[in-house]
Amino acid sequence: MKILDYTFYKRSTVLAAKGLLGKLLFHKTKEGMASGIIIETEAYLGENDPASHAARKKTPRNSAMFEYPGISYVYFIYGNHYCFNVVAHNGGAGAVLIRALEPYEGIELMRKRRAKNNLKELANGPGKLTQALKIEREHNKLSLIESNLRIYDLGIKIKEEEILKTSRIGIKAGKELPYRFFLKDNPYVSKK
Repeated sequence: MKILDYTFYKRSTVLAAKGLLGKLLFHKTKEGMASGIIIETEAYLGENDPASHAARKKTPRNSAMFEYPGISYVYFIYGNHYCFNVVAHNGGAGAVLIRALEPYEGIELMRKRRAKNNLKELANGPGKLTQALKIEREHNKLSLIESNLRIYDLGIKIKEEEILKTSRIGIKAGKELPYRFFLKDNPYVSKK
């Protein structure tokens, strides 16, 4: 198991979104550690992507998207949950929303945090996975290489035919763009 380095994130946001599938998102806290295999992502590009936070130019909220690739971008949404993104671009701005995880380690801790027993409901959505892994606003702009919030390569080889591509979910502008990626037949996907 090897930690992803900065070069992994310094490329096209779309390629990074596909490349993150099968990787392990890991978070160690005082309560313990929890992790899950990334099985669903969405790419949000720079200023020309109408659904991207970066389309509104750089602000205090979205400034992470414009920083060096390989850091986290965490924001609060709908007044009730956090979303975790990975900053990935080859210049400009961009981030990959992690939409769903397949629970891997620390499952009992994830169950406690989510107050759910059903394994499929622990991290099958962006707000659910941040609650399960206890990712909050304080985790914005953390290095995904040097902090307790990391992404590892488990050596899982994902074939192109195993990746399904659709439009993104829960947006109005730019919803026709095929920037949502998920693993075919995986039962932990947020929505089919």
